[in-house]
Amino acid sequence: MKILVVNCGSSSIKYKLFDLFGTAGESVLAGGVIERLGESARLLHVAGDRKFDLQVKAGDHTAGMNIILQALGDKEMGVVASLDEIEAVGHRVVHGGDEISQPAIIDDALLDIIRRWSKLAPLHNPPNLSGIAAVSRALPTRPQVAVFDTAFFATLPAKAYQYAVPQKWLLEHHVRRYGFHGASHQYVSLRAAELLAIPADEVNLITVHLGNGCSMTAVAAGRAVDHSLGMTPLEGLVMGTRCGDIDPGAVLHMLSEGYSGKQIGEELNKASGLLGLSGTSNDMRDLLAAADGGDARAELAIEAFVYRIVKYIGAYYTI
Repeated sequence: MKILVVNCGSSSIKYKLFDLFGTAGESVLAGGVIERLGESARLLHVAGDRKFDLQVKAGDHTAGMNIILQALGDKEMGVVASLDEIEAVGHRVVHGGDEISQPAIIDDALLDIIRRWSKLAPLHNPPNLSGIAAVSRALPTRPQVAVFDTAFFATLPAKAYQYAVPQKWLLEHHVRRYGFHGASHQYVSLRAAELLAIPADEVNLITVHLGNGCSMTAVAAGRAVDHSLGMTPLEGLVMGTRCGDIDPGAVLHMLSEGYSGKQIGEELNKASGLLGLSGTSNDMRDLLAAADGGDARAELAIEAFVYRIVKYIGAYYTI
């Protein structure tokens, strides 16, 4: 039984094709990533002992997903004679709000929920939807399952997920901490407990997810008790293009300066973080090279990135 797993991130698509009941038991047939979508996109594809590193034209997640599906069935790079061999597809989906906290079969009703919560995850839910749509076109009869990032954070206590704002903000407008990168933090917690030979429901950890999006979770007795991302994936650590922690008054100030809410949202989500600090790139590889060459802004971006991580580790250690 061949299962394709897809993770459409904010600037990349990661994927693996599993054979669950092959002659060698469960195995990975192929996997890889398309990174730097919308820029100089690059496909890193591994199929068995064959490795491919290709520049590709993928201006968005739809194009990227199509390239991945083509690669899986390609004569040179592929591992299936036909995409029809893939019997189901699992998608990592970022935001299900307070409506969904468990994996679910994707149908029209679930797609509506994912669309509805896109306003709180504008860099992620829309790409998730694009990946689902591309698979639907290529494999219209195959079931697809959504696994939500929010599920692992259903255990957050009210003191951690509620903001100190009027109660009607929560009750009428759903303003609260939801948490993201849940599948990553949950896996890391379980795997660390296994390696440490500690029962999963007894382990205390600080888990750190670093990529173009970054987050940290305090795990007590195997349960998430605090998390750095908030109502949206903007809060917390310095990220590739997202600002992380910022005084809400700065947003009010920019509104008074004539910026629209949409413009502020675009800049905080897509032009801030490492990109905003450096002025050149959201990719740590580029910044490390630039800092080695004497670029002071690149060096500052790296320092701010590390500083925020260390600061949060200190806070979560006390929790």
